[in-house]
Amino acid sequence: MCGIAGIARPDPGVVALEPLGRMAAAIRHRGPDGYGFYAGSHVGFAHTRLSIVDVAGGAQPLTNEDGQIVITFNGEVYNHPELRRELEARGHQFRTRSDTEVLVHGYEEWGAQMLQRLNGQFAFAIHDARNRTVFLARDRFGVRPLFYAQIDRNLYFASEVKALFASSEVPASVDPAALDEVFTFWAARPPRTGFAGIRCLEPGTYGIWQDGALRLHRYYQLNYPETPLESKDAVEQLDDLMRTGVGLRMRADVPVGAYLSGGLDSSITSSLAAAVTPHQLRTFSITFSDPRFDESEFQLAMAGEIGSVHAIASIGQNAIADSFRDIVWHAETPLLRTAPAPMFHLAKLTKASGIKVVLTGEGADELFLGYDLFKEVSVRRFCLRRPESALRQRLFDRLYPYLFDQGRGGEFWRRFFLDAGPLSDPLFSHLPRILLTSRIKDFYSPEFAAAVANNDPLGALRAELPEQFFGWSPLNQAAYLEMTLLLSPYLLSSQGDRMAMAHGVEGRFPFLDHRLFEYAAALPTGSRLRGLKEKEILRRWARRILPSRISGRGKQPYRAPDAPSFFAPNAPAYIADMLSSDAIQRVGIWSARAVAGLVRRCRSGQAISFRENQALLGVLSTQLWHHQFIQSAPSAQTLDLSAADMVIQEGVPAAV
Repeated sequence: MCGIAGIARPDPGVVALEPLGRMAAAIRHRGPDGYGFYAGSHVGFAHTRLSIVDVAGGAQPLTNEDGQIVITFNGEVYNHPELRRELEARGHQFRTRSDTEVLVHGYEEWGAQMLQRLNGQFAFAIHDARNRTVFLARDRFGVRPLFYAQIDRNLYFASEVKALFASSEVPASVDPAALDEVFTFWAARPPRTGFAGIRCLEPGTYGIWQDGALRLHRYYQLNYPETPLESKDAVEQLDDLMRTGVGLRMRADVPVGAYLSGGLDSSITSSLAAAVTPHQLRTFSITFSDPRFDESEFQLAMAGEIGSVHAIASIGQNAIADSFRDIVWHAETPLLRTAPAPMFHLAKLTKASGIKVVLTGEGADELFLGYDLFKEVSVRRFCLRRPESALRQRLFDRLYPYLFDQGRGGEFWRRFFLDAGPLSDPLFSHLPRILLTSRIKDFYSPEFAAAVANNDPLGALRAELPEQFFGWSPLNQAAYLEMTLLLSPYLLSSQGDRMAMAHGVEGRFPFLDHRLFEYAAALPTGSRLRGLKEKEILRRWARRILPSRISGRGKQPYRAPDAPSFFAPNAPAYIADMLSSDAIQRVGIWSARAVAGLVRRCRSGQAISFRENQALLGVLSTQLWHHQFIQSAPSAQTLDLSAADMVIQEGVPAAV
């Protein structure tokens, strides 16, 4: 995994290496093993490398034989050996063993149609000097990021936004409508980002830049062609997809480890990885000093079961607050949860242990209806058939026992779940969460509230749903919304790519093999969620490889301590600075008076509601984000060009 950046200009004149060197320096953490550059008459590329495949020979940027095709690539193409053999049969000659060169020759052979053949996670740019184009592409589910800006017909792109600012040619300013989406959905909806004029390439999309214009095309669309009955060989199909999906993701020239939370998904990936690795598997997990969040019993049991060498990142009382500034810096967006923080510390431990590639279980809940939200949809629909029935509402007691223990229930269930919106609303499944998240807007300053008064995030989302959405079952509609609203822009970004790559660790996601997604999307929803039993077919299959205490274990939501983390003894001084009335007023997004009241409640331990915890995180992270990116836009010293692994001039093939 790597960091990529580039500049494309319609007017002739060699792209200078200095801004490219600054862009590369800003994302050096993504590629600590080396860096390189391409300088052409219209296009320049920068690359920072995390060496995983063809460690000795895979330096980038990389060209074809005559130097007319140049690539900078971030990601992995897991089926590159098979594609290489096909391309060699068609006469292509290779100079390296890297998957990067497969993309170069694949583009020569198939053009944009190459994307349909790739099994991987990627973001890359290809410059075709023959027609002065730049081809940008991103993987189907948005595992790897790619941001871009267009200014005066010039194109700037990078793996992270901070690299765009480091060019000194892209200004940093706030997009109020995008922030309003963050405080509605937890993340801005692609292609929006929190920065005005900066977009992210959407998952499953490619773009072609030529003569100052960027034209976007979608090559992959989520679809749910649900079948009425489960096929007789469905479990055998799942067995093959899981084993081959993990097997493909074990391909590397360095050892591959695994994150092991003790839950079903990570236990599956770790167990399958342990069975095929040529090394003793290294596994990593998080534990908390707060016993409410601790799963170490199951982590250690599973590590013993598969015989892995296990390491634990223990998250103490002050760890989240101490690292939160760095976390916001890498996330590049306001955050409403502290959940990215433990993942940041987990990646730090992983890298310190000598591992830079790990398998993780993300995607399983979205594919196999594992979240409580999916059960909630079924229960809400069941209750609304007889809304007067108190007995039916008791199902929420079973679904959310920890809320029931806090005295919730009865009228609370009605207000929160049953009055959230009508069954006819296409966003029905997500309305309770959206409405709860939107309560943070109560803390807006009058000026910011006026700036977004005409913004309608829900109306825009309803208007942009694909036509086939309305033919899917309610659970598949919910799954689509979860994939597009949360998985790519939040989970795979703020908790995934950014926290891992902050330490130069690559995450690989077997459950996000597109073949497995298409298999799951075609299953009857009853094969995935049966009553209130989530991931039914996955659990049925997992009994083959996991002990019953793991395969039958209920879903444990991934949570981390929130607001109390920032008001413990010896809390860092920056917290008070960022939340002071003067700082709040300078930024202008929040009401200083409302925030002061919230902070008082947090300091006294009275802010115990989800709404207040979320609001505190939203306010603090926004203040940090604004301070780091808007008040003082990121800059970087250019990397030492004489120490680069590769510097290519236009039309000159890269030496290997």
